[in-house]
Amino acid sequence: MHRLLRTFTALAALAALGLPAGCSSSDPDSGPGSGGKKEAAARKPAAASATPAAGTFWVDPDSPAARQVRQWEEQGRDHDAEALRRISERPMAVWPAGDDPATDIAEATRGAAQEGRTAVLVAYNIPHRDCGQHSAGGAAGADAYRSWVDTFADAIGDAPALVVLEPDAIPHIVDGCTPAEYHADRYQLLSEAIQRLKRQPKVKVYLDAGNPGWISEPHKLTEPLRQAGIAQADGFSLNVSNFQTDETIKSYGRTLSATVGGKHFVMDTSRNGKGPLSGDREDAWCNPPGRGLGTPPTDRTGDPLLDAVLWIKRPGDSDGPCRGGPAAGQWWPDYALGLARNAKAA
Repeated sequence: MHRLLRTFTALAALAALGLPAGCSSSDPDSGPGSGGKKEAAARKPAAASATPAAGTFWVDPDSPAARQVRQWEEQGRDHDAEALRRISERPMAVWPAGDDPATDIAEATRGAAQEGRTAVLVAYNIPHRDCGQHSAGGAAGADAYRSWVDTFADAIGDAPALVVLEPDAIPHIVDGCTPAEYHADRYQLLSEAIQRLKRQPKVKVYLDAGNPGWISEPHKLTEPLRQAGIAQADGFSLNVSNFQTDETIKSYGRTLSATVGGKHFVMDTSRNGKGPLSGDREDAWCNPPGRGLGTPPTDRTGDPLLDAVLWIKRPGDSDGPCRGGPAAGQWWPDYALGLARNAKAA
């Protein structure tokens, strides 16, 4: 995938964006979910809370969206620039590079620390990632992955950070996409990654559990999550790079939580403002047209099991070369503008 969240809800009446549509995925090696560099605005974000644990998440002032806003302002496209600020001025996850994650993490945690905020990071480098699809790749093997995770954790240091661990890795075991001979190693590597990341004093780790449109029966994830060490994690993540509605995700999350010891969860609302496409096509996850930004990120959810609403998939980053989109993780300004214009009403 960055996460290919394979939603088996699909396509029917494609409410046009007024622009070509595209696919869904994120790849650290190609600007994973980050689609290049960072995200926040040409404007300075509002003052941050002094307590990261209870305050806001970090807004990247040099994201592709922020740079696009500045470019459009210079070109006199003020109306488009204003719309795109709905993305550039929101906190989004950083997808560190698959070769050396330290630089991206250091930049994010340093920026967050300066503002008293918390960085949101995605660890997305598991061997045999994405079953050879749009975001294929990952570490060359188990030892390479362990070294990468160690570098990832070291780069966080003592900074506050929320880490979403390996989008799609567990669901791809459950749906049979990842060959059986890799399952035991994957469980072991995920368990070790949780333990390593939790050695950092201010890190919260959420192991990815896919989305309700992919693994429709939550109990099918229960044992795989246990084998991957969910007991040592802070919880699980849902809807990364997908489009399921808030209430659908919450209901699914509560059901799954009850099967894994009451673990909490976080959910990605970056592009779910219009929900998933209707219809019956397997590529409904890939740059679907007519989608919109969802609920803005916050850690004040009012739900005792929901720790945070996040924008994990960076809105405007392509899911892959489908529906006219660029490679997975690459910035696509027209698609971003469509998401902004179709944003869920506050």
